[in-house]
Amino acid sequence: MRLVVTGGAGFIGSHFVRTVLDGGYPPFAGAEVTVLDAFTYAGRSENLAPVAGAAGLTVERADIRDADRVAEIIRGSDTVIHFAAETHVDRSITGAADFVTTNVVGTQVLLQAALDLGVSRFVHVSTDEVYGSIDSGSWPETDPLEPNSPYSAAKAGSDLLARSYHRTHGLDVVITRCSNNYGPYQFPEKVIPLFVTNLLDGRKVPLYGDGLNVRDWLHVDDHCHGIALAAAKGRAGEIYNIGGGTELTNRELTDRLLAAVGVGDEMIERVPDRKGHDRRYSVDWTKIRDELGYEPRHSFGDGLAETVAWYRDNRSWWEPLKNGDGR
Repeated sequence: MRLVVTGGAGFIGSHFVRTVLDGGYPPFAGAEVTVLDAFTYAGRSENLAPVAGAAGLTVERADIRDADRVAEIIRGSDTVIHFAAETHVDRSITGAADFVTTNVVGTQVLLQAALDLGVSRFVHVSTDEVYGSIDSGSWPETDPLEPNSPYSAAKAGSDLLARSYHRTHGLDVVITRCSNNYGPYQFPEKVIPLFVTNLLDGRKVPLYGDGLNVRDWLHVDDHCHGIALAAAKGRAGEIYNIGGGTELTNRELTDRLLAAVGVGDEMIERVPDRKGHDRRYSVDWTKIRDELGYEPRHSFGDGLAETVAWYRDNRSWWEPLKNGDGR
């Protein structure tokens, strides 16, 4: 079996690649893995260092908007796992063009190549942010898409394109939508690594607005486990939400991070709220649990402690990012 993993040098994609090559997903044991990554600011060769030189790993530097290169790389593959995307909401607010061209146009290029070249399965990795914001309850996969940021709008567009290639052309497409990820190797513009690395450096953490926005937290390993289940056993044309089961306000999350580093409230800096800031996300992941046997395997308390320890022990990974393009 040959897997092509787009965005395989990024935070989530590299975790998936490392786990496949370490034999962590039995349905993909012995698979050849080709990473297709543009190596922009968030895609890093260091994320693949633990499996560098592994038998069956090929790394291709390419942009998913380049149809000729995409076709060249995908040719002969059985499954495409599509992680590649621009993902940071704040960046999409200050400049949306790359989000539209990468997330929408790039996904269409991949889908067309997969169709033309006879790929057996295409797994499109998406986000709960496409649903918008929900005051109470949780979104099932059948709820309408009401994205509120340029990032989530671009992801919603890519979701709809993926669905259309199944409905129109019969391409075997499975879509996953996850809640907020955390874990090692996450670029320090996202809230948990940003706050942890700031605190480790003795710097304050910027808390948006009143701090009462709610997110469900999902360890990257649990997310990738859900993706592997969807890739191996999911039904063609279906959407599967993947949740972590731990909802916290941003203030509650901040308090846990302060405690983990051993500092107090004096390290919080209140900043103006983000434009169009969604109040609450919450996915109903009953479907993937009942159909595919998914359950989160990491408690948030243990996962957060391990994540904080990883950033404490791996300054050489994140310090260059904070000094350069990190925020």
